[in-house]
Amino acid sequence: MDAKNDFSKGSVARNIMSLAVPMTAAQLINVLYNVVDRMYIGHLPEASTLALTGLGLTFPIISIITAFSNLFGMGGAPLCSIARGHGDHERAETIMNNSFSLLVLSGVALTVFFLVFKRPVLYLFGASDETYPYADAYLTIYLIGSVFVMVGLGMNSFINSQGFGKTGMLTVLLGAVVNIVLDPVFIFLFHMGVQGAALATVISQLLSAAWVMRFLTGKKAIYRLRVSKMKIQPKLTREITALGLSGFIMSITNSAVQIVCNATLQQFGGDLYVGVMTVLNSIREVLTMPVTGLTNGAQPVLGYNFGAGQYARVRSGIRFMSIVCIAFTTAAWIILMLIPEVFIHIFNSSPELIEKGVPALNLYFFGFFMMSLQFAGQSTFVALGKSRQAVFFSLLRKAFIVVPLTLWLPHVFGLGVNGVFLAEPISNFIGGSASFFTMLATVWPMLKKREREAALQA
Repeated sequence: MDAKNDFSKGSVARNIMSLAVPMTAAQLINVLYNVVDRMYIGHLPEASTLALTGLGLTFPIISIITAFSNLFGMGGAPLCSIARGHGDHERAETIMNNSFSLLVLSGVALTVFFLVFKRPVLYLFGASDETYPYADAYLTIYLIGSVFVMVGLGMNSFINSQGFGKTGMLTVLLGAVVNIVLDPVFIFLFHMGVQGAALATVISQLLSAAWVMRFLTGKKAIYRLRVSKMKIQPKLTREITALGLSGFIMSITNSAVQIVCNATLQQFGGDLYVGVMTVLNSIREVLTMPVTGLTNGAQPVLGYNFGAGQYARVRSGIRFMSIVCIAFTTAAWIILMLIPEVFIHIFNSSPELIEKGVPALNLYFFGFFMMSLQFAGQSTFVALGKSRQAVFFSLLRKAFIVVPLTLWLPHVFGLGVNGVFLAEPISNFIGGSASFFTMLATVWPMLKKREREAALQA
């Protein structure tokens, strides 16, 4: 166990990329789960814009399900990495098994809750009488697969944290390929529309979850799922939840932002602008995918080296991760500003939506590179087990900046819908800077100090 996937040896950048490349591919494939649905639904022969808007109304609920996957999956995986770096394999395996139990229990609870309350919830989230039938048709079927989503997404973090990045990539590759193949069959050939998109997604998620379970109960895994270790331990649950709270809050606040944006856009612009926001959210998911892939790939390496006392390697990893994130998002922003119509066309070809979507896109993505600072700073806090800082900066950007601005700006200077789209870049500049530079001011000196102390002891 100590020798297998040892991140304290070799190039730090190479170790990060060995996980980040397959994890980025996995992120891309994972995004395709929902994005492909939107691509097909947005080009239905009839009522494509209403159907796409209805699909967009389900995003907050999907984000909540993702939030609980992050809470127990991304909360447990860094703890598992740190324990592995310490050489405490018993604790590492127990953490993984407790996370699995928490994922299954919360998945069942979420499925029951949203099936019972879906109608009032969807109207609260900005549905109209025209868009509700599409949202209801998709969500009802999607919820049946909630447990599969949580097991596949949450437990895949433990495959990656053990250093099996390619296997983690295959988890989502399997599901995504099935989803891409089944989507057009169910949507167009069987004329199932949004229900077909949801059914294809559920089947693909079931296969991904089955793949994860097969690997984590097999001989190749360093740590395995064992019934004897699945009994939930309150102390471990608190530790897992504390560290996972950052990713949880990011997803929950994403959900809150989507709810507030949809409701405000419905008030100031109607269904068309809710559809525009659906497209912009889809583009953002695709563009942030490589960044999340890189930062997620860096976390096990940073956590392992931190646990092993290799503080110079931790600093090297943070430096590499930050530079690559900033470079990529700057390039993505430039391309997006040059050809915005191309990106919108991927999801919808309505002339009216494109006309309104281009200026909205230019506002929404202004200074997009600042978002990478949020990811880099927050991922460092999570990787090193600093849960309070990670949680604070998750809340700062979305809950304390975006939501209030989304509610306030449309009423100022006659901004209307433009105020909703401006809230995002403002939050990126303020929240991204605060997260990254706080990390540099606190984590960096701490690592240098420990590095000096380790050198003196040697």
